[in-house]
Amino acid sequence: MKIGFLGMGNMAQALCRGFISSGTADRADIFAYAPHREKLEQNAASIGFTPCPSSKELAEGCEMLFICCKPYQIEDALTGIGSSLSGKALVSVAAGWSLERYNEMLSGIPDLRSPVRVQTIMPNTPAMVGEGVFLIEAANTLRDDEREALISMLKPLGLVHELPASLMGIGGAVTGCFPAFADMFIEAYADAAVKYGISRQDAYSLISQALLGSAKLQQQTGLHPGVLKDQVCSPSGTTIRGVQALEDHGLRSACMASIDAIMEKK
Repeated sequence: MKIGFLGMGNMAQALCRGFISSGTADRADIFAYAPHREKLEQNAASIGFTPCPSSKELAEGCEMLFICCKPYQIEDALTGIGSSLSGKALVSVAAGWSLERYNEMLSGIPDLRSPVRVQTIMPNTPAMVGEGVFLIEAANTLRDDEREALISMLKPLGLVHELPASLMGIGGAVTGCFPAFADMFIEAYADAAVKYGISRQDAYSLISQALLGSAKLQQQTGLHPGVLKDQVCSPSGTTIRGVQALEDHGLRSACMASIDAIMEKK
């Protein structure tokens, strides 16, 4: 199956690199279009996909299109492709675009010779290293074989989890934005390590591995995070003092407030 990317921003690059590195798609079968030609060609040389001169040519040559442009650009971009979308499978990574919204917009495109099938997903950037999260909207109009092929492509890149449309917003806020929050967490603790004498590069390496290991421990044991936290906190020990300091500075409230801010914007 030939795969096309409409837009080649950070998320599209993460998916494209992930597909190629995992072997779920051959680089010869991956194409992309973006309006900034020079940058598109640079990414093509770096990642290995084939750049297309126009969005219409991209749609005509590919069976499945990943819609990776900005949410506000989608309507104009798809309208510009027009009838070349006929019979195509669209996979959208855009926040705020549900199946219902796509169906409404696509119904206004004239001369579609056959229906356009749609699946919305919410990925995150760790897909680039095979540790992503992919939320898939339960409602979709893909054929069974197309949906199975999509899931097969995504599984090597991380966790694939289905959600109803009503929960895609909060799911995307938590998983899609979390890498930025985790990076801030790593940076902050690395700053603390540097403050007390560890080199910057060593600090990043140590903190990143500690975070990765802690996440894997919770995943593999299935234990409540509070139980795992308690296992590290000895009576009158050092860790419980650090836990108290985090509580005093509102760590949990700050985490919840970050999601509140995202949901309020939506």
